[in-house]
Amino acid sequence: MRGVMTEHGIAPLTGQPVDDADCTVLHIDMDAFFTSVEELRRPEVRGRPVIVGGTGARGVVAAANYPARRHGVHSAMPMARALRLCPGAVVFPPDGETYRRVSARVMDILRSITPQVERLSVDEAFLDVAGAHRRLGGGPEHIARLVRARVRAEEGLTCSVGVAATKFVAKLASTRCKPDGLLLVPTAHVTAFLHPLPVGALWGVGDRTEQALRRMGLRTVGDVAHTPPDTLRHELGQALGGQLAELAWGRDPRPVTAETTDKSVSTEETFDTDIRDPEAIRRELLRLAEKVARRLRAGGHAGRTVGVKLRRSDFGTVTRSRTLSEPTDVAREIFAVARELYAASGLPGTPLRLVGIRMEGLVPADQVHHQLALDEHEQEWRTVERLQDEVVRRFGSGALGPASLAFRDEDDV
Repeated sequence: MRGVMTEHGIAPLTGQPVDDADCTVLHIDMDAFFTSVEELRRPEVRGRPVIVGGTGARGVVAAANYPARRHGVHSAMPMARALRLCPGAVVFPPDGETYRRVSARVMDILRSITPQVERLSVDEAFLDVAGAHRRLGGGPEHIARLVRARVRAEEGLTCSVGVAATKFVAKLASTRCKPDGLLLVPTAHVTAFLHPLPVGALWGVGDRTEQALRRMGLRTVGDVAHTPPDTLRHELGQALGGQLAELAWGRDPRPVTAETTDKSVSTEETFDTDIRDPEAIRRELLRLAEKVARRLRAGGHAGRTVGVKLRRSDFGTVTRSRTLSEPTDVAREIFAVARELYAASGLPGTPLRLVGIRMEGLVPADQVHHQLALDEHEQEWRTVERLQDEVVRRFGSGALGPASLAFRDEDDV
């Protein structure tokens, strides 16, 4: 679903201007995240019911894709029951390391859109894009489209995005438009969106609270909204009753709270088979440097410390880093350092199953002032790479890149 809430219900987004100026909160929710990662690694199971979870006598479902959910399978269900409901399902054991790694890359994409990212879990986050409009050339709906496009292009995954003026409404909107959707709820139409929903949609309403509301004759959010707040406080308690009275009208003052840890941008690749050839490893480092630099520039950042991650076939992992004399967002410079770190690691010629690049010590790019020497061409490379960014935004990630990364065969001219 890709729509905008109106007074008459949800209408398709048509490209016509929509009043979204104050809808600066985005809720990003990855679609069936664990199973989507498994399907990405194993394309042969796409379209089939897929379950992630334990397979022992007490195994439970951790996640189910949408074909499996149509059979009634859901998370926290005993695996034995899930397989009775959906005997043809493909079951994978949870791979927490892979899910965390993919999640980190998705969060890096979100932080390149805005530093105001509140991570809720491995597969969802809030964004405050109030400060990103001018830099990204459009309002919240445009930014939501950009987020979805980049997650799909860079990670091969889909996400659903709710856009609203508050966290509560944005989260409900992303749930309403799953899977692979976008729903904008303008402030003028918040009550039209909220009031028909069941009371269970309100934050803080669990089974016991829902039963209490139903005993009061309240079945929809609209019913709660039109109940005197003092009545709700008397029946449910001061805190919860007051909270529900506010949420029922879409009032939610909580801001998006960005993480306070040091920011970084990273990406890595796990190979299908171990790679020994140093030249192949260097090409992969170049590809990763291109991706990291593009994310830095998209976020308006430059990084001071370049790090590489090298994992051997026996899962032993080596990390190396180097702090630069000044921050950079130029892929050519990042790759040069990463290549030297790889050469000095003692691992060239050793089979590797994973390589990664990380940039730390991020600062705003517009605060970096570099005095060029006579024979330096950094600014020319930065200009070239920014032009490449524009081509990639318009035509996709494979539209333009270093010649050494191009696929070649005997039929190429």
